[in-house]
Amino acid sequence: MNRIKSLKITMVFIVFSIMISSGLLTWVCFLVLYSTGILSFPALAPIISQLIALFVSIVIGTSISAVASEKVLKPLNQLINATKVVSTGDFSVRVEEINTQSEIADLLRNFNHMTEELSSIEMFRNDFINNFSHEFKTPIVSIRGFAKQLQNDNLSTVKRKEYINIIISESQRLTNMSANILILTKFENQRIVTNQIEYDLDEQIRNCIILLEPQWSKKYLEMSLNLEATKIYGNTEMLSHLWINLIENAIKNSKDNGNVTIECHEILDDIEFKISNYGNGMDDNTLKHIFDKFYQGDRSHTSPGNGLGLSIVKRIVELSKGEIAVESKISQGTTFTVKLPKVSL
Repeated sequence: MNRIKSLKITMVFIVFSIMISSGLLTWVCFLVLYSTGILSFPALAPIISQLIALFVSIVIGTSISAVASEKVLKPLNQLINATKVVSTGDFSVRVEEINTQSEIADLLRNFNHMTEELSSIEMFRNDFINNFSHEFKTPIVSIRGFAKQLQNDNLSTVKRKEYINIIISESQRLTNMSANILILTKFENQRIVTNQIEYDLDEQIRNCIILLEPQWSKKYLEMSLNLEATKIYGNTEMLSHLWINLIENAIKNSKDNGNVTIECHEILDDIEFKISNYGNGMDDNTLKHIFDKFYQGDRSHTSPGNGLGLSIVKRIVELSKGEIAVESKISQGTTFTVKLPKVSL
């Protein structure tokens, strides 16, 4: 509202300036005419003076208005043309900014910022579709291929069982991917956290570890826990997804017979959760993209997962008004640190 009032005041000032300028220039013209003797006839002077004053004021006022409008409306015309380009789906267009603190300058800067954001969203959307198509297509092709092999009557029992297990595994992969996409979509469309209650966070983390016992037992991992008795006010289902995804990620990236350490304690009004594994670690490029959808540091896709777990983790932390940090070194392992407020209203 204040900016609208300021813009109105600016326009009034421009019109007032044009009127004053026109009047002053008309007065100067009359001084010149009187000094040269053109308006020296007593009988004709009043009539001629009025006509000349009107004509000179119109000419001067129109000229000043044309110049001023050209300067004022030029950025707006650029903005109108750029908006038409954006409406066609082209987000690469930018308008020339002006180095002032005016409302028009803010409008131009905000427009450029908007097109940059739209361009990023469009790029992300295309990448998401391409990655999703690839990740979804791969198990389907695998299932179809091995299902065709099962039609071979001469296939041995061992091979038949092997192909059936592959089909089951790929089907489970599709199921997990679909479930994760639904969860991520739900949280991305969510703006506030509802159904919050106070509960024992340390007990929830222990339950998540027990739930994943088949996975860490299969790799003979030792789970080292340091969980203080901690209460938190939050959505139990949402935070459960957070811990499960982080623990699953640590298990997946741990070496057999390795160790995973999990800590949780209070720091003033925050709760700090830290989980470390001592696997292969990540390079700087992987760290930059670790929270991107469908991104996997293992480009061979030999390890389980679909690159959505950490995207879910990041979104949950954002909704909870918390912070997440990652530290990793090649051959030394990775540590995720999550800080959440005790009450994330």
